[in-house]
Amino acid sequence: MTFYVSTPIYYVNARPHLGHAYTTIVADVVRRFQSMRDSQTYFLTGTDEHGDKVVQAAQKQGVSPRVYVDQISRLFRDLWPELNVRPDRFIRTTDSDHMAVVTEVLRKIHAAGDIYFSEYEGLYCFGCERFYAERELQEGRCPIHESEPELIRESNYFFRMSRYQGWLIDHLQSHPDFIRPERYRNEVLAFLREPLGDLCISRPKTRLTWGIPLPFDEAYVTYVWFDALLNYVSALGYPDGELFHRFWPAAQHIVAKDILKPHGIYWPCMLKAAGIPVYRHLNVHGYWNIEQRKMSKSLGNVIEPLEMRNVYGLDAFRYFLIREMTFGLDANFSESAMVQRINADLANDLGNLFSRVLSMTHKYFDGAVPELDPEVGRQYGLGLGPDARRTVDEYERAMEAFELHKALAAVWEFIGRMNRAIDIAAPWELAKKPATRKQLEAVIHSLLKGLRLISGLIYPVMPDTAARMQTHLGLDPEALYYALRDLRLWKPVPSGTRLPKTVMLFPRIEAAGEPAGASPAPPAAERGPETKPEATLEDFQRIDLRVATVLSAEPVPKAKKLLKLEVDLGERRTIVSGIAAHYTPEALVGRQVVIIANLRPVKLMGVVSQGMLLTAESEDGPVLILPEKPVAPGSGLR
Repeated sequence: MTFYVSTPIYYVNARPHLGHAYTTIVADVVRRFQSMRDSQTYFLTGTDEHGDKVVQAAQKQGVSPRVYVDQISRLFRDLWPELNVRPDRFIRTTDSDHMAVVTEVLRKIHAAGDIYFSEYEGLYCFGCERFYAERELQEGRCPIHESEPELIRESNYFFRMSRYQGWLIDHLQSHPDFIRPERYRNEVLAFLREPLGDLCISRPKTRLTWGIPLPFDEAYVTYVWFDALLNYVSALGYPDGELFHRFWPAAQHIVAKDILKPHGIYWPCMLKAAGIPVYRHLNVHGYWNIEQRKMSKSLGNVIEPLEMRNVYGLDAFRYFLIREMTFGLDANFSESAMVQRINADLANDLGNLFSRVLSMTHKYFDGAVPELDPEVGRQYGLGLGPDARRTVDEYERAMEAFELHKALAAVWEFIGRMNRAIDIAAPWELAKKPATRKQLEAVIHSLLKGLRLISGLIYPVMPDTAARMQTHLGLDPEALYYALRDLRLWKPVPSGTRLPKTVMLFPRIEAAGEPAGASPAPPAAERGPETKPEATLEDFQRIDLRVATVLSAEPVPKAKKLLKLEVDLGERRTIVSGIAAHYTPEALVGRQVVIIANLRPVKLMGVVSQGMLLTAESEDGPVLILPEKPVAPGSGLR
């Protein structure tokens, strides 16, 4: 299986910023994920170096375009290793092999009659370096730069893009995931409902000389988009290169939504005209807003990726970007939100779990993985195996669909289950009695298995942390510990393996002026929903909250969301709960949960429910409320 992923090549009229970092880290994450599936992968990024804006930026600095593009391109090239991103090629549109491919494709399309010469008058945005139809403007202004385009009349060469409008509509309709998420496919189809004009693909040298000359008219240079888009095939050695034949059919482009039209309309039409098969998917993400405002040099709120890495750590920065943005939608970047993610997800959830398990292994087994009696393991091994396999399946499906935040959510749900399993199993109690020694061995063995699985699943996003976890599990961080085929096998850490002393994976970050151990207060824009109307203490005391132990669980027939639970509340009760999509019956048996015990009984799908199970709301579904440690069934809450 082959996998080819590309970022857009970044325009060199400005320094790299958060948006560039996000797109490139996403490409690195999905490329690493594909390596987990044993795919042959190729990863391309680079810089777009021709056009009006480059000339203008060079003039402001008092240097030639060549000197300027060399300087800015180097900033991009040097940034990626600092973010643990290692593309197979960094292409520049000033590379000689790229320029040769642009010349050849232009010659081919011209010879086929798809390029013609004509005089044109239109509204031109110098910021976008393109002509706009009036229907594309917003109140007469460019939708990107919010400036009025200039009316320009000049003679140019045009690509007969309109010839391919019907074909493109058919392709989009017969390949519904060609552009994803779906909202962007629908946006392109909406644009194509109107007649598609031909594309101006030249600029006269009387106005612009910094570009690739047209092979059939030296008085003109190539329009920057027609030049730049061809990098995706020129980098692979089109038309005869071995890399092109191996990887091009598997092409996955990643772009921000502001360049949807060139990639979703111009590029497929160019490929069709040149006789090149179209790419597999165009994956479109949203914008990063800064403190609820659009990122802008004029507002002074541009985020420098290396500054964030230096302050918060590279893996924490990568995790925040991937977890915080729902791919396809806009997201808000704030340092307070990053601190909350680091403290809650990384320090409290993952870091605390890792530290607890390794500390118990050292405390109870002198740092050596205990031998496991298979029968005891089956009986007392926490039952995490089905959860683990389901987590891997959810993770793979989400990664494949570019729902990267959901992949991480699945991993963190499993981390939560492991933390709750520790609280329920209470290894510290098992360690007190020789009679439960074998049970303790099974619990620790299962928890170490879980850490091994987690280290593999976080590898694409946090490769350094994954390797560090492997090292402290006594395993080889250079091995292919992240291979999905092995993760599905729910492999143990071999018995007898000696574990190095535990480490703090992610130190908690204390905000300025914050008492030690306190959580930073989120800004108003990031707080949760408004609370319900005030209630009195008497109102609360009317609700009978009690701890119950789940004795058995089974699906309710013909109900996809419902589980029937038999619980011990000091007396036996039946409770029906809508958590079947998020918890398996096997994962619930033996757990202690919190219920409302004095609700009026209600019949659900023919089963009488004698109470309600308490859960917390999350974007990925309900999360059980569990006691910190075991208590007697029927214990009240107050």
